Amino acid sequence: MASANPSYPELRRQIASRSSLSPVYLLHGEEGYYIDELVKAFEELVPEEERDFNLYILYAPESGVETVMDICHRYPMMAERQVVIVKEAQAIRADQLNKLHNYVAQPNPTTVLVISCRGAQAKGKELLAAVKKNGVIFESKRLSERNVLPVISDLIKERKLNVDVKALSMLRDYIGTDLSRLYNEIDKLALILGPGAMITPEAVERNIGISKDYNNFELIDAVNSRNAAKTFTIVEYFRNNPKNNPTVMTVSSLFNQFSNLLIYHYTRDKTQSGYMDALGLRSPWALKGYEVAARNYNVRQTIEIISAIREFDTRSKGIGSRQNEYDLLKDLMFRILTARGII
Repeated sequence: MASANPSYPELRRQIASRSSLSPVYLLHGEEGYYIDELVKAFEELVPEEERDFNLYILYAPESGVETVMDICHRYPMMAERQVVIVKEAQAIRADQLNKLHNYVAQPNPTTVLVISCRGAQAKGKELLAAVKKNGVIFESKRLSERNVLPVISDLIKERKLNVDVKALSMLRDYIGTDLSRLYNEIDKLALILGPGAMITPEAVERNIGISKDYNNFELIDAVNSRNAAKTFTIVEYFRNNPKNNPTVMTVSSLFNQFSNLLIYHYTRDKTQSGYMDALGLRSPWALKGYEVAARNYNVRQTIEIISAIREFDTRSKGIGSRQNEYDLLKDLMFRILTARGII
């Protein structure tokens, strides 16, 4: 039996192995990319020449639950298994979806049933309980700004590549939490650079189009060290290249930086490991920026800066201001660099 609650990479490996497959899989959650990729992988369990007989793709709003169960009870034609995929299961009522628990309680061992609830949590307590007992539940969670770096890092390792810390930050700022785009860009780098290669800022600049000298990583570095000349040079570059440097990403990076700096200031365990645990960091290298920033911005200044960032967010949406967003960003940089800790 497959792992009851596997991660996405684990489930991909289970499907690819074609052994120890569960008779039932329930895929649900907000992040649609993982679910789409898994559904494709399940389809590929059936060879092309057998798909007319042993692969059924049904849409829940159009196919009754009784039809789904009837097909699942059939036996594959001259093959080891048949695959039945029920898409858009989130679009039917909970009481209807819940009827599938009668089949899941005693599934056909020669059928692999895949229930896909793309972009939503699965409904039906009895169905969930039955799948938990006799199948596999995969919840596809949407990435947050806080956990996107580990996901990018793990994906790079899966592609047998290495990555420079600055390049990793550049990828995060450019791609954000868009998983489809993330996988496409990393796959492109893997194809171009080859196994074992190092993803450097130069490689990112050359192949993805982000400047290695003018990006949010460099801006945060300049702000941490209170380097006004470098800070305003980068902001001006952003103004002239708005497509690759939206202010929403810049301000999100600044907010995360100073929110974490506040945690850094209030962390009781002042050891390296204590700071890393408090900030959820994997590498001691990532602490260097906070160490520099802590010398330049005390607690009161940090709080003042967070308030200024929140005010920028409001004004950039047109509330209380009609200034250009890059003018507002320039003003925000001035307020950060000159913060006195007045709160």
